[in-house]
Amino acid sequence: MIQGTSSDAGKSVIATAFCRIFAKAGYRTAPFKSQNMALNSYVTLDGKEIGRAQGVQAEAAGIVATTDMNPILIKPTRDAESQIVVNGEPYGNMKAMAYRTEFYEQGLRVIEAAYRRLAQSYERIVIEGAGSPAEVNLNDRELVNMRVARLVNAPVILVADIERGGVFASLVGTLQLLEPEDRERVIGVIINRFRGDLSLLTPGLEWFEQYTGKPVLGVVPYIPDLWIDAEDSLILHRYQGKSEKTGELDIAVIRYPRISNFTDVDPFFVEPDCRVRFVTRAEELGQPDLLILPGSKNTLEDLLFLRETGLEAALLRLHREGRTLLAGICGGYQMLGSSIHDPQGVESPVRSMAGLGLIPMETTMQTRKTTVLSRGTARFAGETIDLLGYEIHMGQSVFTEERAPLIELADRADGYWDERELVLGSYFHGLFHDDRFRQLLLNFLRGKKGLAPITERPSFVALREQGFDRIAEEVKKHVRLDIIEEQMKAFQGSECI
Repeated sequence: MIQGTSSDAGKSVIATAFCRIFAKAGYRTAPFKSQNMALNSYVTLDGKEIGRAQGVQAEAAGIVATTDMNPILIKPTRDAESQIVVNGEPYGNMKAMAYRTEFYEQGLRVIEAAYRRLAQSYERIVIEGAGSPAEVNLNDRELVNMRVARLVNAPVILVADIERGGVFASLVGTLQLLEPEDRERVIGVIINRFRGDLSLLTPGLEWFEQYTGKPVLGVVPYIPDLWIDAEDSLILHRYQGKSEKTGELDIAVIRYPRISNFTDVDPFFVEPDCRVRFVTRAEELGQPDLLILPGSKNTLEDLLFLRETGLEAALLRLHREGRTLLAGICGGYQMLGSSIHDPQGVESPVRSMAGLGLIPMETTMQTRKTTVLSRGTARFAGETIDLLGYEIHMGQSVFTEERAPLIELADRADGYWDERELVLGSYFHGLFHDDRFRQLLLNFLRGKKGLAPITERPSFVALREQGFDRIAEEVKKHVRLDIIEEQMKAFQGSECI
């Protein structure tokens, strides 16, 4: 089990590395996270929803993701309220205290059943914790850290991010706040994202081992341009440095409070001619070539955010000027329509609101969520492209005027591409991950600026697969896998987790 001294310590990436390492060593390996709080989610083959990190870890292990790998997913919709997804399907919206007091026993049963099913099919299970195991105010009823480690008798590796500063204080403090039996379960620590001369860190490593009696299993270096999907918006600060690069094409992404599945824009970061930046205020917007409205877990209230901050007026101004392409994905697509209704309060107490009015489309929130892997054919920039994507949305949208869809599916149509070529929208997450579609889109933008097309572009699909191997190789190189193997056997006897 991989636990961390804090959120965003690198647990997901380290767990991904172990999934890859064990799978390439020939073990049937699966990821497991009992409870995940994240707005970046993943759709399984059977149309269920889990945390994106576990879906990606399953890919790294070379297996098909199932809901047993993340039986409980918490998706915040408002302050202190979240949608609870159990075994891949919406269970209901709950306040934080109600979840803690009323759902705990049921959640524990769900988690144990899911883990036992995985254990029957896989030789090794890489378990990921959440936040910190030293949250003393929550530990009597937590469902994701030491409670799970005890449940399945897993050895624990504690991960800390040295970029945050105070790495030894965070490690020592976490260990000291653990119950004695849980402290004994920790077999060692990994220091993550190290830059610089390791010899300068060595005295601290020696002190730590002597002081705590716990081995430093490894120091994993900072790995730039590692395109492994982020779990939630805590990672967004890491995009900041990437936005500082220059590029012939300027891409702005609206960062509203309930942004979800923002990894849709990751492929643009690897393009040589693109500068990508997240914006939260109208004065940051400028004159981008492409403006993306990404997914949202609370479309109406994020639309209200656009209205109250002046971003809506700025977007409409850009549309009138005709130099910026506005693209909406999922919740952003809904916002571009004429109206959004939530008569049953599925996502928000706001019952109805006018949209941006750029797509002749009305959206109504439904109690049943659409979660599906989708395949269709897009007609764009004079070409026909086969597309794979995934959809996760509560709303159903209906067009109020005849229009040519962006994507034709076997049983329906999706999306919008206006005649003026200024507005694009789709429910398809992963649209920009398609290398051919992205190339056509970027060359279309280049053409509008009088720039020559770029015919050779990086394959994001290939870079992502290479990222699994890169992190696995770095962990193999810098982490004492021999100690981990010994401890796994010591905890489980002849049975491997």
